[in-house]
Amino acid sequence: MPQDPVPGLLIRATELLEQQFAALPAAGPAFESAADPGAMARILEGVARRLGDNYPYFHPLYAGQMLKPPHPVARAAYALAMTINPNNHARDGGRASSEMEIEAVGGIAGIFGWSEFLGHLTSSGTLANLEALWVAGQLAPGKRILGSEQAHYTHQRISAVLKLDYAPIAADHCGRMSMDALETELRKGDVGTVVVTLGSTAIGAVDPLDEVLALRERYGFRVHVDGAYGGYFRLISEALAEPARRAFAAISQADSIVIDPHKHGLQPFGCGCILFRDPSVGRFYKHDSPYTYFTSTQLHLHPSEKKSLAGDPVHLGEISLECSRAGAAAVALWATQQLLPLVPGGEFARGLAHGRTAALNLDRKLREDRTGRFQPLAAGAPQLDIVVWKLKAETSEQSSELAQKVFDACAARDLHLALVQLPLKWFEPATGLEPESLAAKGAGLVTCLRSVLMKPEHEAWLDRIWERLTASCDEVMGK
Repeated sequence: MPQDPVPGLLIRATELLEQQFAALPAAGPAFESAADPGAMARILEGVARRLGDNYPYFHPLYAGQMLKPPHPVARAAYALAMTINPNNHARDGGRASSEMEIEAVGGIAGIFGWSEFLGHLTSSGTLANLEALWVAGQLAPGKRILGSEQAHYTHQRISAVLKLDYAPIAADHCGRMSMDALETELRKGDVGTVVVTLGSTAIGAVDPLDEVLALRERYGFRVHVDGAYGGYFRLISEALAEPARRAFAAISQADSIVIDPHKHGLQPFGCGCILFRDPSVGRFYKHDSPYTYFTSTQLHLHPSEKKSLAGDPVHLGEISLECSRAGAAAVALWATQQLLPLVPGGEFARGLAHGRTAALNLDRKLREDRTGRFQPLAAGAPQLDIVVWKLKAETSEQSSELAQKVFDACAARDLHLALVQLPLKWFEPATGLEPESLAAKGAGLVTCLRSVLMKPEHEAWLDRIWERLTASCDEVMGK
């Protein structure tokens, strides 16, 4: 592992924090065990050994799932905040961390051009999406939710929990929501919300948000953007292919947006974020709990009188379905955004661009490989920074078996990829075969190899990743 700067960073910061409370009378440790550093050291050594039974998520040779190591300043700020363990459910549970949350969320909203909004952090993207669909159900009771069949599975699960009708919409050969299939459902006149995915979990597909918004003008429905994985790419949207660029350019017109700072945002788990363009949806959260302190008048104003949340003394428990939430997550996010502002062309944005370049380069190598063993998606280059490919074989079953074997051989070489099942037709859109013929050929789903190149250092490590991948294929498939 690289030398960890966090312990050194924490020493001075912890001393400064302790000085803030120096006027308090001395108090002994709450537990006798806390006065026994030797015992705690032995326990922590055991923890360290147990944690070694993990993939090396922090290393650039881990290129499988959406696991990006937190920035050192985020880890340090989180650990520092845990000294006092603030709770951002109520303002008196975390005055400083609540202010930091409001400022940090304002920074995220700024990515999408929003200055007037309602938003807060959550413990996950799942909870953030739940809040978005809950508000959607409040605004359009009894109406259906639609989302791409490639949308995250939690949307259908969340809709079931909220007792909202949910219907999946077919995806095209690029993994994006089919507009023809969507309009067919919209014509039924019972749709309240369409979930648009900007960066699907499987392949990083970007739904055509601009086209969905055009349909909204005709049919009238809410648009919720699930940008849990892909939302930050708004900062480098000019570097994306034209369809994705148009989608990200239209994001400010969405009704709600979810983004996960614990994915591309360099944050520890769990840190999600929900944003609503119309602050007046805060009325659905209103409650009369006797534990409410420092309440905000903003939630009870007419929309025309509302101002930006930034700087307003909002009690975050009034605009969240969750109660207790880690204030340390807000502190870590705030610190990271202070060091790496969320602006186009900044260091944070350049990190996203490095990962995307790595994905494009890996995809190019797969397509140009002279052995002909690799079959990337027929639709073309990755839309964001996820690369997917199948291994050529006579049947999908054989291809799936090869994928598992290559996955294992790569892991033995310390290269960690992921496996995903995708429609076989996505790899053969030009065959001209009818669906029945494809089924007879063994079509359906095929297990593929998948790589999420979201670490900035993946670009510099790509040649070493390629060496291990091809060596693993030589072992499994022969040269």
